[in-house]
Amino acid sequence: MKRLSLVIIIALATICSMPALSNATAASQHGHGKHGMSVKAYEEFHDVLRPLQHEALPAKDFRAIRSQSALLIKRGKTLLKLGVPTGTKAEQKDDFAKGLVKFKEALAKFKTDAKKGNDEQLTASYSAVHDTFETLADMLPRS
Repeated sequence: MKRLSLVIIIALATICSMPALSNATAASQHGHGKHGMSVKAYEEFHDVLRPLQHEALPAKDFRAIRSQSALLIKRGKTLLKLGVPTGTKAEQKDDFAKGLVKFKEALAKFKTDAKKGNDEQLTASYSAVHDTFETLADMLPRS
């Protein structure tokens, strides 16, 4: 009788956990792999970009922009290394690749201006980084 009860308990536990296993598998498919990593890397870049765009730039706080430039550049380089994300629509792959080239150029100019440029140059190069990033983010594959 004890053995039968144990078998029933194991069977019920297995049946009850099946939806959870299914959901865990789906979550891991969306949260890992090149596509999931791409989305996370874009979110991490945006975490630095957003306060600069919505707080520092309107306040003309160029010191804040310069102080975050190394982190923004580092995270931008991560995006460049990822390249065109898996799951990008075939008709968008060329546009995404071209967008990455523009983003790379904007990031390089921003790096120079953050170190040596005046505030006007920094504003222009930061804006180019922001705009090229937004273009890429709009083309990201959606789950």
